Amino acid sequence: MGRLSIRLGIAMAVLAIAIVVGIGVVTSVSLRSLHAGAKEANLGLLSRTLLTQSRTEAMRGNLRAAIRDLESVLADQGVTPWLLLADGRLHGLDGGAGIPAPADLDRTGPRGTGDSGTSTFADGKSYAWASTLLRPAGATTGPRAVVFTAPDDSAALAFRDVIRGVPLVALLTVLVGGVLGWLIHRSVTGPLGRLARATETVGLDGQRANLPLEGPTEVRELTERFNEMTDELAASRDRENDLLVNLRHDLRTPLTVITGFAAALLDGTAEGPERERAARAIEQEAGRLGALVDQLNDVERLRSGGAGLRPESIDVAGVLDETASRFASRAAAVDTTIDVLPPEPGAAATVMADRTAIERILANLVENALAAARPGGGHVWLAGSAGRSVNGVPTITLSVTDDGRGFPPGSVDRVFERFVRGDAARHGPGSGLGLAIVLELARGHGGDAVAENVAPRGARVSVTLPTVAGPVVS
Repeated sequence: MGRLSIRLGIAMAVLAIAIVVGIGVVTSVSLRSLHAGAKEANLGLLSRTLLTQSRTEAMRGNLRAAIRDLESVLADQGVTPWLLLADGRLHGLDGGAGIPAPADLDRTGPRGTGDSGTSTFADGKSYAWASTLLRPAGATTGPRAVVFTAPDDSAALAFRDVIRGVPLVALLTVLVGGVLGWLIHRSVTGPLGRLARATETVGLDGQRANLPLEGPTEVRELTERFNEMTDELAASRDRENDLLVNLRHDLRTPLTVITGFAAALLDGTAEGPERERAARAIEQEAGRLGALVDQLNDVERLRSGGAGLRPESIDVAGVLDETASRFASRAAAVDTTIDVLPPEPGAAATVMADRTAIERILANLVENALAAARPGGGHVWLAGSAGRSVNGVPTITLSVTDDGRGFPPGSVDRVFERFVRGDAARHGPGSGLGLAIVLELARGHGGDAVAENVAPRGARVSVTLPTVAGPVVS
C-alpha cells in the first residue's frame, strides 16, 4: 500500500497545484478587469477635477497653459495630458505631430461629457485613458477634447494581488486536500491493505476471509469477490481432503488384495486351486485400479471438451430396455428388480445423442441405483419423460430411481462432484466418479443432470437432453 499512498499523495499535490493555479488565473483575469476599470475611473475623475480647477484659464483660451501648470502634478501620478485636435490625433502640450487617438474614443457627444477605456497605442503598449469633450462635433478650431493617459499596469497589479493571496489559498487547499486525502486513504487503501494482508495467508489454513465490505463501490465489489474466492478455495480444500480420503479408501482394498495374494504366490502358500484364485483376484483388483484411472481420465477429458461425441437418432424406449436387460443378472444377484416404465404422453420417441455416451450415462446411473437399492427385494425404475422446452427446442428426461435410503441431507447439491458418494458411509466398490461422468456427458450434449430424493424413500437422478443436436439446455 506504500506505493499507492505515495501515488495518491502525488495526485493530491498535483490537484492542489492545479487548483491554486486555476484560482490564480481566474482571479487574475477578474482583478485585471477591476484594476483597469479603477484606473479609467480615476483618470476620468482626475480629468474633470483638473478641468474644473483650470476653467478660468480655459475660458481665456489658454488651455495649454492651464494644463501645463498642472503637468507636474500629473507627472507625479504617472498621467500624461493630451489634446484631441480637429485632425483626430492626440497632441502633447509641446505641440508635436501627435499620435493616433484610440479608435473607441467618443467624439460625438455633447460638450462636457466624458469617455474612458484601455487601448494599445502606436508604441505597442497598453494605456488606460479618459477624455472630456470641450467642443461639439464639427468644430474646426481649438482642442476638441482633453485626454489623460496612464500606462496600463492592471496586469501587474492583479498579479501582485494574486501573489499576496496565494499563501492563504495554498494553506486552505492543503488543509482541505489533506482531509480529503486522509478520507480517501482510509476508504480505499485501508480495505486494499486488508486485502493485501489477507492474500498472504489465503488458502494456507483453509479459512475463509470474510473481510468487511467497506470503501467505495469498486473496493466493496473487489472485497466481495475476494471473499467469494476464499470461500471457493476453502471449499476446494475440503473437496481435496475428501478426494484424498476417498482415494486412500478406493486404493487400499485393491492394493491389500494384490499385495496379499502376490505374497502368497511368492512364498508358495498358494498352490493348486488357490494359486489360480490368487491370480484371478490380482487380475480383478488390477482391473479395478485401471478402471479408476480411466474414469479420472474420462472426467478430465470431458471437462476439457474432448468428448468427441457423435450424435445419432436413438430410440429412447429401446436404449432403456437394453440397459435393463444388460443389468438384469447383476440385479438378480442382489435381489433387486429393474423395471422400465412406459413413456409418458408427449415424450419424444427418439433423441439425438452419442449412443456410447447414452449407454454409459444409463449404466452409471443403474450401477449407483443397484448399490443403493433396498437390500432383500429392492427396486429400480428406468423412465423417459418429456422435459421442458428450452428456446423452442423440446427435451427429453431420462431418469433412474431406486427405493434405497436416498441421499443424505445436504449432499444432493454435491453428488455430481468428483469422489463424492451419495452415501459417505458406504464402503462398496464405487469410485465416486460415476455421477461426475454423467454430468459431463450430459453437458457435452447441451443438457444437464439433477439429483433428488423421492417420497416415501429412495432417490432419483435425471438427465435432460435436447431432442436435437446442440447445446440448447441452460
